[in-house]
Amino acid sequence: MAENMARESSFSRNFSNVSTLETPGIKHGPNGTFYVSSGISDLDRIIGGGFPLGSLVMVMEDAEAPHHMLLLRNFMSQGLVHHQPLLYASPSKDPRGFLGTLPSPSTSAKDKPINEDQEQNSLRIAWQYKKYFGEDHQIIDGNRVNKQEFCSELDIRKPLERHLFSGQYVDCVSIKDTPSLSAFQDHCATFLAQFSRSDSKLSRCGRIAIQSLCAPQCEYINKDWDLLSFIQSLKSKLRSANAVAVITFPPSLLSPSICKRWQHMADLLLSVKAIPDEDKELTKLLTGYQDMIGFLNIHKIARINTQAPVILEATTYSIKLHKRRFLALECLNQAPVDGSSGSSYSKTSSCSTSSRNGTLDF
Repeated sequence: MAENMARESSFSRNFSNVSTLETPGIKHGPNGTFYVSSGISDLDRIIGGGFPLGSLVMVMEDAEAPHHMLLLRNFMSQGLVHHQPLLYASPSKDPRGFLGTLPSPSTSAKDKPINEDQEQNSLRIAWQYKKYFGEDHQIIDGNRVNKQEFCSELDIRKPLERHLFSGQYVDCVSIKDTPSLSAFQDHCATFLAQFSRSDSKLSRCGRIAIQSLCAPQCEYINKDWDLLSFIQSLKSKLRSANAVAVITFPPSLLSPSICKRWQHMADLLLSVKAIPDEDKELTKLLTGYQDMIGFLNIHKIARINTQAPVILEATTYSIKLHKRRFLALECLNQAPVDGSSGSSYSKTSSCSTSSRNGTLDF
């Protein structure tokens, strides 16, 4: 009877892909969902773990600043670090030249210096617990190297090593002189066919990065329904593949009705906004305004394999450069009313404690 109850229960764990937990760059989530990193650790934490496999991520560009390229570069670089095949499409004539601007993972030991006492303490603790947790190393081609993290600290000042994007993992396509999207649609379908979910093991996954899909230099700019058909076809192919696609587009070039349809097609919808050079109102309103380079708005969260709503801490975050090299997202904090940089609480309180009898005076 216990066996029949176990079979009839809907709360059963799927053990078919347990080996995927050891696959670099892929993380297991709730409801049988697997995630890949966006390349920004703060964004992964905000949206619940990363980009779900099989999802379509769309980023609305800002016409005044190319902040969407920061998100796209980190997404592409993080996949190449984990040796995940990449399909990159751009309206430029030479899209492969863009790969030279991708950020490279930084060395944590150099970026996070600690004193000698902390270092000795960490080494002593690591030596004591090494037999329980194992070493944080693995053997690749006879060499002992560090294990790759799910989300690396990508340094935008340090270019990615050429051997990571000069091999067979990257496929670059120029969509500038493409009169029809049917050829590019077939190209995407062929790429996604490598990562079919029919395989029992999730050994690898793919990434698709499409920059400025409705750019004015493309010949299909005025073919709204062809663009919608392409996005719908790409989304259907992603549902049956272990891959993630990120599309950036300028909403100002689309009509309001078509733009709404694009937003509806996205599983995860983001938008970036540049900060004006001299905005005195924002300077008084927000703390740390001088360190901000833009805003990130989260309009829609991917809900794959579940209908439970996702409750976010906030929907608007500030984009900052930590040490002028690493992208970081922070919640917006309101500045004190008096404009000072200290605490917003008043020094005098209307509720005080009497020193004689210990009671509260209101």
